[in-house]
Amino acid sequence: MSKKILILAGDFVEDYELMVPFQALKMLGHEVDVVCPDKKAGDIIKTAIHDFEGDQTYTEKPGHNFALNASFEDVNESNYDALLIPGGRAPEYIRLNSRVIEIVQEFNSHNKPIASVCHGILLLVAADVIKGKTCSCYPACSPDVELVGGKWADIGFENAIVDSNLVTAAAWPAHPQWLAKFNEMLK
Repeated sequence: MSKKILILAGDFVEDYELMVPFQALKMLGHEVDVVCPDKKAGDIIKTAIHDFEGDQTYTEKPGHNFALNASFEDVNESNYDALLIPGGRAPEYIRLNSRVIEIVQEFNSHNKPIASVCHGILLLVAADVIKGKTCSCYPACSPDVELVGGKWADIGFENAIVDSNLVTAAAWPAHPQWLAKFNEMLK
């Protein structure tokens, strides 16, 4: 059964963590809207590609431009069945937008599925929705999880974990598990 999914993004969102879920979920028949604070349908956001090349942390390269297909100001959480939060640089600054926080809290308060990958956890932390829950994220964000009363799961980069209405993963190499678990939650 087709579901309507909202993706919260922003400039320099991680390319694979936006593009792959957007395309895969649409391929499965879901309706997927991608929005960015202060932007409308048709506006472009830039993405960044994060790669794991043996350094102490990921490297960052320019990604693709992505045309938003919905307007942030038109978001009505009750029209959506689930929320997806990609990582990259975007979560660290879109979490400063109070409406973004309200959206995350609204999805959580109605126990709707929320998928977060990598730095997407920063939105869940800022929205104060992970207390008592076990989550995965990029390891550099693990102190944020623990500071708000969540438990960080060190499950590697190719696994995903479900706790209540949340499915989380450390980075894009977990897409097969993360998206499969998210799709299961949508049924």
